[in-house]
Amino acid sequence: MRFLSVITISLCAAFTPSPAAAGQADVIDVKYECAEVCIFWVTVRHADSGWDHFADRWEILTPDGEIIATRVLGHPHVNEQPFTRSLGGVVIPAEISAVTIRAHDSAHGYGGGEIAVTLDK
Repeated sequence: MRFLSVITISLCAAFTPSPAAAGQADVIDVKYECAEVCIFWVTVRHADSGWDHFADRWEILTPDGEIIATRVLGHPHVNEQPFTRSLGGVVIPAEISAVTIRAHDSAHGYGGGEIAVTLDK
């Protein structure tokens, strides 16, 4: 009987997601509207597992990698995947005609899928 208990615990541990199993945060869709300022709607997919590992922000970058704006994500989205969040009031310098959107997660940092957007301003 003791042997079966050890197997059960081992199997449960083997199938319990760890923060490393959740992977990196991927940007999977971007929509935007620009007038004098822009608003972006960004959809992120990440296997959030709780406060120890979740997508914690996304960023808008210039072609040179300078961060223009950051949308902080204040909590895990364990039961809401993928999820979309907006960021308004974004000022894109006149000389910038394209941006890249990337996401960040609390365990791996950057490295997931990014989306490059050519802007119609």
